[in-house]
Amino acid sequence: MDMLCISNLYKRFGDKEVLRGLQLHVPQNSIYGFVGKNGAGKTTAMKTVLGLLRADAGEITVNGERVVYGQTETNRYIGYLPDVPAFYPFMTAREYLLFCGALTGMLHAELEGRISELLALVGLDGETHRIKGFSRGMKQRLGIAQALLGKPKLLICDEPTSALDPVGRKEILDILLAAREQTTVLLSTHILSDVERICTDIAFLHEGVIAASGSLAEIRTKYRRNLYRIETEEASQCELLISHLRGMQRVGENQLSFCEEDCSLREVLRFLSEESISVIRLEREEPGLEALFMEVIGK
Repeated sequence: MDMLCISNLYKRFGDKEVLRGLQLHVPQNSIYGFVGKNGAGKTTAMKTVLGLLRADAGEITVNGERVVYGQTETNRYIGYLPDVPAFYPFMTAREYLLFCGALTGMLHAELEGRISELLALVGLDGETHRIKGFSRGMKQRLGIAQALLGKPKLLICDEPTSALDPVGRKEILDILLAAREQTTVLLSTHILSDVERICTDIAFLHEGVIAASGSLAEIRTKYRRNLYRIETEEASQCELLISHLRGMQRVGENQLSFCEEDCSLREVLRFLSEESISVIRLEREEPGLEALFMEVIGK
């Protein structure tokens, strides 16, 4: 079952068409990477899912129920972490979650246990300081706890790691991995290494439409290219390869990469033998998501 379905979604701001027939299907209990450059329309799409923006055309369903602008009943299924979450700085993490739970009408007895569970999940269970003293990473972790408070079926995270250092990013990704046991996660990001680390499925958003989507394994198989890296003993030998063989790209002082679609491995090996070029390394490489993304969008 798909937890989120977006069909033929259009949204325009003035003369700029941001979404142009967007199609997206997010499977239940997946961690779905929603990938695109800054300004690609990811936030616009998510705000439309939340009923905060009116679509020009198209249909959105969450847990099988249709999203209607201005009537956000479907948001009872959704937890949302914006890219820059805001808090009351004079509260502690526990006080803030108690406040949020009271606003939604959760029973106090249920709320106490749920808050303890979530603070442990995000690593803030021993934190008693006021939120004004929290780091950016701590605020992101508290934001995830708040988004999970009502046990949502869909957790939407908008660029949750974009402003964090490597340690903070790892902490957030580990939390999202753990959250998958409770909910479906839609992760908007332009950091492709984050997607490779935790996502089960992915969609590339480009110029308002999905350029490619599917499981990570499907995407890798569909856009797989036979990519090789070669390292020679001397830089001059790289220059010789570049001047005589097609598709050779310099990736280091003594290193080149090439695709077999441009230049066959047999042709490369023959040239190496004929010219007596000393090779330190010749290996096949698995293309990363960055290379796949650039191929999908035609760059």
